[in-house]
Formats: sequence, structure tokens, C-alpha cells
Amino acid sequence: MRAQLGDQLVMESPATGITRRDGEIVGLHHEDGTPPYDVRWSDTDEVTLVFPGPDAHIHHIEHGVGSTYEPAPSRTDRAGGRTGSEPRGTAPDRPPNPGDIGRRVAAERTGRGLTREETARRAGMAPEYLAYLEEQPADPTMASLVRLADALGTTVGSLRGGGIDVPPGQGQALLHPRLVDLGRDACRALLSTHGVGRVSVSTPDGPAVVPVNYEVVDDVIAFRTAPAAVPAAAVGSEVAFEVDHIDTPMSQGWSVLVVGPAREVTDPEEAERLAARAHTGPWPGGEREMWVLIRPTRMTGRRITPAER
Repeated sequence: MRAQLGDQLVMESPATGITRRDGEIVGLHHEDGTPPYDVRWSDTDEVTLVFPGPDAHIHHIEHGVGSTYEPAPSRTDRAGGRTGSEPRGTAPDRPPNPGDIGRRVAAERTGRGLTREETARRAGMAPEYLAYLEEQPADPTMASLVRLADALGTTVGSLRGGGIDVPPGQGQALLHPRLVDLGRDACRALLSTHGVGRVSVSTPDGPAVVPVNYEVVDDVIAFRTAPAAVPAAAVGSEVAFEVDHIDTPMSQGWSVLVVGPAREVTDPEEAERLAARAHTGPWPGGEREMWVLIRPTRMTGRRITPAER
């Protein structure tokens, strides 16, 4: 019997073949994947050391190609009981291969400025196991998702992508909200280095607001588009550019508004430098090699937080 982290250990009745108990393998004690295993049982969420008998078999999940795992030192849970070893992560010569849940967990964690160690502590799991969830196409138990959602201030549905087609901000307003004006330094920090923002332009059909992938280079906002696309209408005029973040579970959020003239990058070397520094290509795809720069002349922002009482 051999297993990898994240596989399911199933205990069946020898007579009927009916599953009596199952759990997720969260710890290995041998590099070749042979028993014993640390198993987090789905019915109790407890982790115990298991030496599988003849009534047990392994249900393998899909793992990233080339992934390797190492046993880690045992740890203790909040009650002081032994919870076994946890995964150390992927092989150093292979890039991470996260699944959808792992990507969302990592995005929620980094969006809240949390380290893996802090998130793992809040969720009652080892940082190595959280690294495994973020870097591999794992299928964590419901109990693990509940703890992670609680630690990240979100919902299990959000981590599973259930609200991907739902506009943000459908939660209830705070009982005692506070609207805070942000200074220029705070606005610049929230703009950060890249992301998705919205540019407001005038077109022959009227005003339009469209999302674009943007970069911040030397305090100038840069985005790529196509000459015939709507965002290209920004060139030669003063435009508004907005970014925001809505934390629906916490009923909080912020927005930053930038106003300034937009120009097209016509120097090939400047365009090459911008392309080399870009964190991602335009999400819509296609030929979008026209760079537009917005130089801020006014920058304002607001944040909604709970009022101090």
C-alpha cells in the first residue's frame, strides 16, 4: 500500500464492502508512501496515526506531475493531542500546480496580507499542509474548508468559486460603518504594482467604463489595449481610472480614483520595457500591443471600516 498526501483512506466492512469510515491522509512517515499514515477522519475531524489493515484501501486523488513529499515533524493540536506530520510541499525543481481551491485560498490570504504561518495558525493546521493545499490540486475535507474560510473571513462557497458570477457587495452593510478619506500615500499603496482597474472614456456612443489589466511604473498607470478597442479612446484626453476591493463577508472595502491625461506610447523601446515589466498579459487575449499611460494629476480614495465605539 502506497499513498500521497491528500489521498483518501477508506475503511470498508470485509463482508458487505460498505464504507465504515474514511479520512484524508495529511501526514506521511515514509518517503515511499508506505504506512503508517496520519489521517484526518471526516466524521470527527480528528487526526490519528493509522496502520491500515486488510479492510482498508487508498483512494488516490489527482496529483501534480513530478510532485514529491516529505514527512514533517509531528505537531500538536489546540487540545494538545498529537496530529502527526504534514506535507512540506512540491519538489524544488517543479513549479506549483495549484487547483482552483488552492488559487482562491492563496488569493484570499495574500489579499488580507496574511502569511501562511498566520493563516495556518488561525485555521489550526500546519503551514506545510496549507502550502500543499495552495500548491497542489488538492481536495480538502469540508472541515478543513470551514476552518480556512473562518480564518480568512470568507465563506466555503467563495473558496469553492460558488459566487464567481455574482457581483461583489451583496452582503449587509455594517451596523456602524465609518467612511474614511485616504491620503495620497495610502492611495498609492493600494494601487500597488498591478491588477485590474476600470478606465472611464468618452466614445462616439457615449461615456463608457471598461476594465483593463494595469501596471504601475514610476507612479504612472500603464495598460495594454488594441487601437480599435474602447480603452484606446483614452488617448489624448483626461480620463478617470478606478480600482477597488470589496470584502463582502466583512462588509468592508476601499476604492481609489485617479484622474489625469492619457497618452499612447509611441517609442518602441519604451513599449518593450513596459512589456518586459508586465506581470501578466491582457486577460481578454488577442493582439493588444498598444500601451497607454495615465499620469495622475489627482488621486483620492475612501475606505469603509467599522466605526470605533
